[in-house]
Amino acid sequence: PPQINPSNFPAKLWRLVNSPRFRSIRWDARGEGLLIDQPLFEHELLGAGPGRAVGPAGDGAAGAADLFKTKNFTSFIRQLNLYGFRKVVTGPAGSAAGPGAGGSAGPLHHFHSPHFRRDRPELLVRLKRLTSANKAKLAAGLEVSSRPPNRFQR
Repeated sequence: PPQINPSNFPAKLWRLVNSPRFRSIRWDARGEGLLIDQPLFEHELLGAGPGRAVGPAGDGAAGAADLFKTKNFTSFIRQLNLYGFRKVVTGPAGSAAGPGAGGSAGPLHHFHSPHFRRDRPELLVRLKRLTSANKAKLAAGLEVSSRPPNRFQR
């Protein structure tokens, strides 16, 4: 199978959602989408929020703010959208996660991509950044390839 560049957004996101260190981002119940607890995500991964203290020993978040090169939640969501993730809209009666899905009182965002599944890491190579050039290629029915790992990342 084709290799994916470990420093690109889908690979970082995959490692993050599968890491037990972070509680702010997890799989939905079916393993077909992401659930993101916005206030906790901002605190754990973007370095936002009061009382933020990250020591050199690391609490699992040391350097995590640099993981996506942003401290802004909206910019992170923009990256999800650029890679083809779409927000799952639920009815007004409940949260995106359903009953008993978490302990947060804050906004819970649910995102989905057909190429991002809990037990299917091989699908990651199909996640392409939607640039105007890639959109034109896809519209013309041409293949859009992922950037392979460089010689230092193998």
